Amino acid sequence: MSNSRKTKTRRDSDSVDINPKRMKSEDEDNSEKKENSIVTSDTSLNISEQLLSVEHNLATELRKITFRLPVEYVYSPLEYAFNIHTMYVQKYCNTVKKILFLGMNPGPWGMSQTGVPFGEISMVRDWLKICGHVGKPAKEQPNRKVTGFQCTRSEISGKRLWGLFQELCKSPEKFFEHAYIHNYCPIALMNKKGCNITPAEIKGPEIQILHSACDKALADAIKILKVEIIIGIGGYAEKRAQLVVQSSKLPVKVLCLPHPSPRAVNNKNWSEKATQKLSEFGLLECFTA
Repeated sequence: MSNSRKTKTRRDSDSVDINPKRMKSEDEDNSEKKENSIVTSDTSLNISEQLLSVEHNLATELRKITFRLPVEYVYSPLEYAFNIHTMYVQKYCNTVKKILFLGMNPGPWGMSQTGVPFGEISMVRDWLKICGHVGKPAKEQPNRKVTGFQCTRSEISGKRLWGLFQELCKSPEKFFEHAYIHNYCPIALMNKKGCNITPAEIKGPEIQILHSACDKALADAIKILKVEIIIGIGGYAEKRAQLVVQSSKLPVKVLCLPHPSPRAVNNKNWSEKATQKLSEFGLLECFTA
């Protein structure tokens, strides 16, 4: 009798509840907790870290593209100038931005040298107060060498754009209070002689891959920064922004400023024209003290 009771007690204590409904419930609960912890981890990243992650992924995707001739050289400043670009993002993109100025892609004497969109050397170094070592692209065009902040050439487009906001805002902090400057496509393309090839000039299947990657990255950036207004700098950037906003169903207004390139037709007095446009948009007060 005593042995029987001991045996029964031992079997009861060794038993395991294998009710499949209970197991499923516990698994789902654990899964839900895991998912919640992942979401919490992602949302805990600050804005600059999120944006840098998007840009890193974009650079990785674009590296996979094999461009056909006439493209001979591909410069990716998000890679060889990533430390400088990181300084730009971390210093000036830690908050949401109402206005996103969107450029097309790096110029040879601007972002290709500094890693900063429209990053004319003196404006980046002396106004934005960013400087440091810049590496080299994997394959360098002899007439378009990357020398970073040692470069003696000036990108007029960048000088005009950043110069406008230096004049209006006086300090970088005033500009970045509401706005940010970003490029749609972060790579520069050149032919054998070093002549610039814009994304708008690319043909074939590679442009579809490029657009797909850049569109996704732009949509992600808009969401991270909670952008309300995109101002395309030139027609190409405006068009890509419109397509991204429409396809992603984002509540964002898309406007356009003329490109500050000296090669653009009727582009004298660009600063005055751009200021007038900002006034017409009702945004000039965002940039004046």
